[in-house]
Order: sequence, then structure tokens, then C-alpha cells
Amino acid sequence: MSRRTALHLFEGYGIELEYMLVSSNSLDVLPVSDSILRSRAGRYVNEIENGAAGWSNEFVLHVMEIKNNRPSPSLSGLNRILQEQVVQINHLLEEREGRLMPSGMHPWMEPSREARIWNHRNRKIYETYDRIFGCKTHGWSNIQSIHLNLSFHGDEELGRLHAAVRLLLPLIPALAASSPIVEGKITGIIDNRLSFYRRNQLLVPSISGNIIPEAIFTRSEYEERILQKMYDDIAGYDTDGILRHEWLNSRGAIPRFERSAVEVRLADSQECPLADIAVASAVASVLKSLVNGCWASWQEQAAWPVEPLVSVLEKTIRFGEAAVIRDSEYLKAFGYVEKQARASDVWRYLIEESIVQGDFSDDDLMKPLQLILEEGTLSRRILKYAGQRPSAARLHEVYGKLCDCLAAGKMFAG
Repeated sequence: MSRRTALHLFEGYGIELEYMLVSSNSLDVLPVSDSILRSRAGRYVNEIENGAAGWSNEFVLHVMEIKNNRPSPSLSGLNRILQEQVVQINHLLEEREGRLMPSGMHPWMEPSREARIWNHRNRKIYETYDRIFGCKTHGWSNIQSIHLNLSFHGDEELGRLHAAVRLLLPLIPALAASSPIVEGKITGIIDNRLSFYRRNQLLVPSISGNIIPEAIFTRSEYEERILQKMYDDIAGYDTDGILRHEWLNSRGAIPRFERSAVEVRLADSQECPLADIAVASAVASVLKSLVNGCWASWQEQAAWPVEPLVSVLEKTIRFGEAAVIRDSEYLKAFGYVEKQARASDVWRYLIEESIVQGDFSDDDLMKPLQLILEEGTLSRRILKYAGQRPSAARLHEVYGKLCDCLAAGKMFAG
């Protein structure tokens, strides 16, 4: 999401959606994103503009990102704009016997064998990451997510937004997990993407921290305590300073000071833009209620340390919507009166409360959210359809149907 002037809280929204490129027949990864971008630009480029939307490369050649080019005053309607991009990319992929696949991870990809890292413009960035961390792994080469960008203007708004985001992050996998299968096996973890993501940069721990950001609420303190420490810690591995940029930060939400937005990045990619935007809208609406002090003051939100938030996040990564949250103080921060609750019940309550507060009003987006609340996260629906010990043929059938959902802009019912 680019901008020339900073917008105030909730005046601008940006969405980035990552989808996989796969073979039409085998559904194996298809590393042709460079070819797709070149077909539109006439040369190898990292991104193109396509009307109100844009397409861009990602770390590996079998993933592409679509996004709105400029901040939108609302998330409503963005799914239609982004769905049109899916249609156009699928059309180009047909010529290469390929199609787009949704979800947070490819279900049988073996990155060590199949990953091909972007090797065109800015390739030194990708080569440097690969040299330091060894990126032909799931935590690097097999992760697809939704990035939600929320505008802020100045330290006061940054502080209010960052406090709210920190508080909500642990609940996001319980709404948005879509990666239950790794290399053809059910792992028992609902959000494998985040499980791998948490460990992918342990060589330099300050880059991702504990995923839940530290309680820091001004730009100067953030630059001093987070960004500068990252730069210092990686300097021994990156002597040319190639990675010395704020995007090196890999926490679950990161302030992007260059565009005055906080980027929330814990949601797995869903089955289609309608579902992606519905999830993003639910997250944004609850954050707006938090920022408005509906359940707790800014001081109460800001006082939360990292550790108890990480504890909740670990449960939702493993169990998704079935996670039982027993931290009554955490529930109280959202105005939830019970001493413990399933994460799915907390989300149902939060969405209903956001409607009452007037922070969520799009009926079209409520329908996919109702399906998620009633039938479970996409991970849960995939598991219901696949069965306990799915064969390769069964997984091919499930993920073929997911590709169909993405192509048509339809929800997946397990």
C-alpha cells in the first residue's frame, strides 16, 4: 500500500494476498511468476500495476502477490477488484498449463527439492536471505498469507493502534488458519505456516522476536530498540547492509514508517479474495473497537507484556478455533465476562460486538464469516473433507476444489 501523505487511523486500508502457482494437472508448484509478470510488462519486473490493483513477485517463483495499489477508504468491495486479478492471472496461467492455488501452505511441496528463489531484479536481497538462513524450507518457501495494512498519523495514533494490534494478534489463527497439512501429512497443528514462520530466523532472533511485538508505542523508541538492534545483530552476516531496511522486521505486525501503516501479517491466505477480505474486515473492525476504547483503555491495552500474549498465540497456532483460552484477564480486555472460552466463541462475540459498535456493516462479508464461525477455519474444513489419513489422491481432490473456489470466488465448505 503506497501513499504520498499519511492518513489518519482507519482512513486507509491496504491488502496484500499471496497465492501459489501450480500445475493444472498435478497441482505441484509451478515456478513461473517471472514469466507471468514479463508477459504483462514485456521484461522481467518485480511488480506491475493493473488498474486499481497490482501484481508482484514474492520470495519464490511459485508465489504471486496481488494488492490494491493505493490506500482504500474501506475494505468493502476490494474482494471484487482482487477477484478480477485472480481471473486474469489464471487466464495467463492456462497458457502455461497452470492455475492459482489458495491456502497458507502447499500441502505436499518439498521445498528443499522444489523451491526456486526469485532470480531477477533485486535478487541480491533474496540471495542474501538464502545465504544467511537457508531459505529452501517451509518457513521461507512455502508460506502464503494475508497482509492487512492500517494507516496511522504520528506517534499518538501509532501508539493506540500498536497497543490494539498486539492484543488481538494471538486470536488471528483461530479465525484464519488454513495450513493443516505438510508434505502430505496431517501434523496435528492447525496453523503450520505460523509454526514454521516462528522458527525461520532463529539465527538472528531479534528479527522476529516472539512474533508478538514488544510494548513500544513511539517511532523513536521503535527505531532504537527494534530496528537498530536488528541491523546490529545481522551486520556480521550482511556486511554490505543489503537487508538493512525496516522490512527485515518479521514480527506478526510491523510499523511500516515509510508508508505510515501498521502491517498485520498473521492471517493465512484463505480460499478466495471474498474470504480473505472478510477475515481482514473482522480483524480491522475489532481493532477499531479496541482503539476506540470499547472494552479497555489505551493504558490497559498498552500494559500487556509479551509473554501472556505469546501463550495464547501458541494455543491458537496449535488448535485454531478449538483452543481454550483460560486467561480470564486476557478475555476481560475484550469485555468477555466468562473465565474461559473457546477461541471460536470469542470471535463470535467480537464480531457481534463490532456490529453493535458500528465498526462492521458489510452484509456481503458477514456471510463468509458466518461460514467460518459455523463450520470452522479453512484448516478445519480441509481436514473434515480430507479425512484422518488422506491419500495422495484425496489431497489432490481437496486442493483441486480449493483451486476451483479461488477461480470462482466461492467459499469452501468442508
